[in-house]
Amino acid sequence: MNELELLAAAQRQASLADFGDPRFREGLAVLVETYERAGLSERGRKRTERRLVQLLSTRLRIEAGWRRHPEIRTRSVRSPVYLTGLPRTGTSALFNLLGADPAARPLLTWEGMCPDPWPGPGPDPRFEAVRAAVERDRERNPDFDKIHYARADGPEECVLLLAYTFCDVQLGIEPLLPPHREWFPKQDLRPSYAYYADLLRMLDWQRPGERWLLKSPAHLWALDVLLDTFPDACIVMTHRDPCDILPSYCSMLASLMSIRESLDPKELGPTVLEYLAQSLERGLAARERLDPRRFLDVDYRDFVAAPLDTAERIYDAFGLGEPPRDAMRRHVAENPQAKHGAHRYSLDGYGLTPDAVRGRLSDYVARFSI
Repeated sequence: MNELELLAAAQRQASLADFGDPRFREGLAVLVETYERAGLSERGRKRTERRLVQLLSTRLRIEAGWRRHPEIRTRSVRSPVYLTGLPRTGTSALFNLLGADPAARPLLTWEGMCPDPWPGPGPDPRFEAVRAAVERDRERNPDFDKIHYARADGPEECVLLLAYTFCDVQLGIEPLLPPHREWFPKQDLRPSYAYYADLLRMLDWQRPGERWLLKSPAHLWALDVLLDTFPDACIVMTHRDPCDILPSYCSMLASLMSIRESLDPKELGPTVLEYLAQSLERGLAARERLDPRRFLDVDYRDFVAAPLDTAERIYDAFGLGEPPRDAMRRHVAENPQAKHGAHRYSLDGYGLTPDAVRGRLSDYVARFSI
């Protein structure tokens, strides 16, 4: 895997040459080194190379889209609603519930993979290509649906848009591996969020909505930058017992790490615990300096017990009007917990104990009574 070869392959694929601001090259180089040192399988290497070339070729088309339509960058993104918190705290379920509101404008999976404007006439054919790719992934790894269910036309994490900056958490495994693990926490994330904001404007220009609805645990690394970028953002933070979070997230990452030749689950757990602790410490420290009116906390237990009540709390807190109760009630009825199968996991399988987890995250446990 070679950085220059990846750049050249992307230029051939897109028939374009301008990647825009060259600062992304540092992150690309770190990712390449990370993958080189990660012990990827042959299948994993090919898949990772394809993904990097796809990200780079899409970045080329994004830059071309901005050049063709400079008016995109003049659009306003007003009062977006963000869901964040540690992963596996119910952000996806809450995201999908709030997305049942016709006034919500969530990022869809296929849009995150193809944010650049389709230049041709007629419907964008890339939707079908993404749908087919999602179905192929489902056939290869059907058990992943139990962990995180995705569909091409369904709401998905906006970390997909941050990936084009090459200064983000990528698939989620990269911050666990050197040298990305040491590099990422030291980065100034303001340029990444400026680029990300322009991508939201690009999508809003193509398919406008009333109110953006976005989510990613990755925003814990940059709550201050997020509110600098969107000062009127409404941020919902979800919370859950970390002894449930850790094994669930480790299970998800172990599945994503199947691109490696080998994986020791007992080593994965402590590494994941430290990564999550650092992201949480960064997020909570930033929150202490920010306007408390921009935040609302949601306990996972309360959400599972009464999802519609949770939605009403969010709408009331941020002045979003009346929630569409009938639409949300239908969504809850049609999407029971474990709809795609029960996700089973255990702490000890990943080299962790309840004392170790709660000890490392003791301030979090005490602050949110979990």
